[in-house]
Amino acid sequence: MKKQITFAIILFSSFGVFSQGITKEDFDKEIKPLTQKVNLLQSENIQLKLEIGTLNSKFSSANKIIDSLRNQTQHNSNVISQTANELGVKIKETGDINEVKISEVSESLSKNSLFGIIGVLSTILLSGLLYWLLSKRQQTDKTDFIDQLSKTKSSIEESLVKEFGKQTELMDSQLQLIEQQKTTLQVTPNAEPDHSLALKVASEINLIERNINLMDSKTKGLKQLQASVGKLKDNLSANGYEMPELLGKQFHQGMKVIVTSSIPDENLEKDSEIISKVLIPQVNYNDKMIQTAQIETSKGY
Repeated sequence: MKKQITFAIILFSSFGVFSQGITKEDFDKEIKPLTQKVNLLQSENIQLKLEIGTLNSKFSSANKIIDSLRNQTQHNSNVISQTANELGVKIKETGDINEVKISEVSESLSKNSLFGIIGVLSTILLSGLLYWLLSKRQQTDKTDFIDQLSKTKSSIEESLVKEFGKQTELMDSQLQLIEQQKTTLQVTPNAEPDHSLALKVASEINLIERNINLMDSKTKGLKQLQASVGKLKDNLSANGYEMPELLGKQFHQGMKVIVTSSIPDENLEKDSEIISKVLIPQVNYNDKMIQTAQIETSKGY
């Protein structure tokens, strides 16, 4: 990819240079800074991808742990609720039985015997109260643990937002190179444009948007990141590149996309199918599709 971009820049620049009668030495002075800049940008982009990959892995692991704990907490809550109900029934049955017995033998029992029965009943009631308090304390501890995991998840999301913010700055520099290429093409209109850099920027934008959709809307810095992504898409559009919005759209046969998988979704109406994930974005150049989208869909059953 690096050699292709460098070759394209040299080729397009050479047409402009020779058409204006510039010497080879002047041409080399112009193209060398551009080549060095491309190499530097690509190196920084690779490093950012590695960091983002690591954070994505942590983010995914945290989501799985939270989901598992929520399921376990729900199960424990159901068990506690069932046990409490059974205990309540038993206490009530015991109370009813004891009341009947007390009524039957009340005339023949002494005051000491009556106090003994009341003590037994009090012990049963006290045991039920202690069980309820312990159950409530256990539920509180689990809630605190889930809150802590949620804070960890928020911290990971904020780190991702920062890294994505750095990447948008890098992509903004890459868009400047696309703008320079557009200027070169105006000098040599018959030359074919090199779309590789624009397609790369489009794929990075799609990756950032896919991660944004998984984050909490209250994540710190998320709104600024969304604004930066919107600006990048506007700059692409200004250079003739469009990324049609596909996520959440109704899918139908005949669409010019590649469906990699279709996942059943009980929340959708029967036979209804929507685009639930965009793996590779569709890109149009001057209203002509130059890259086909690869998608996943969700289908009702």
